[in-house]
Amino acid sequence: MTKRVPISFEFFPPKTDAGAEKLRAVHQDLQQLNPEFFSITYGAGGSTRERTLAAISDFNGKGTPVAPHLSCIGDDKARIAELLDLYKSQGIDRIVALRGDLPSGQVGLGELPYAQDLVRFIREHSGDHFKIEVAAYPEMHPQAESFDLDIQRFAEKVHAGANSAITQFFFNPDAYFYFIERIAKLGVHIPVAPGIMPITNASNLIRFADGTGAEIPRWIRKQLQAYGDDSKSIQAFGHEVVVKLCERLIAGGAPSLHFYTMNHIQPNRQLVTDLGLA
Repeated sequence: MTKRVPISFEFFPPKTDAGAEKLRAVHQDLQQLNPEFFSITYGAGGSTRERTLAAISDFNGKGTPVAPHLSCIGDDKARIAELLDLYKSQGIDRIVALRGDLPSGQVGLGELPYAQDLVRFIREHSGDHFKIEVAAYPEMHPQAESFDLDIQRFAEKVHAGANSAITQFFFNPDAYFYFIERIAKLGVHIPVAPGIMPITNASNLIRFADGTGAEIPRWIRKQLQAYGDDSKSIQAFGHEVVVKLCERLIAGGAPSLHFYTMNHIQPNRQLVTDLGLA
């Protein structure tokens, strides 16, 4: 039997009224699984700011706590301080602090160019009010010069004031365990939640992985290719792969699991249910 650990879910702010209505239904359904929190993403340079705020307004105070993502690259301290004050006034006490991507066409990294700068600023501005989550990359950030430097940058975010972390999605549990081992050698012992990406569509998964630097093991790629357009077989295979991944992570000591929902009820509900984590 799988040991029970906390779970959380990530949403992205919808672009349309129909998408917002659908997300409300997804939120209501997944809330029944008793997650620790829902996180809501924030586009490059605050490009989804208004939609992110609308989603937070929709869900805040309706049971499960919400954790807004906040990115800093290309942004200024005044605007970030304004958001922090707003979130604090709304009773929100968790932030996912990220560097983010520089918006297309924008020149200059802004006043807070890196995630550790953002974490430090949040602490300077808001003290210990917020629990700060940061990103972790078991397979190395795609723009990092080396794995050693990437580990060092992670440690700097923790020393700046981060409480815990959520990883980029991955399918090789050994990469996660090695990452935990390496940060422990630097004296970093914060909880690091594995980010879990359900497998439902081969082309979408490959596109996400290529865009983020996440590795899809060759055996998974080959099996997905073998199924071609057989979506039923892809989903059944993907479900089995991710269930086994989660079981291995939990058995190895992962403190919680964070699901990248893509704003869908299934297969997230099925994964949580089959793992006995509801």
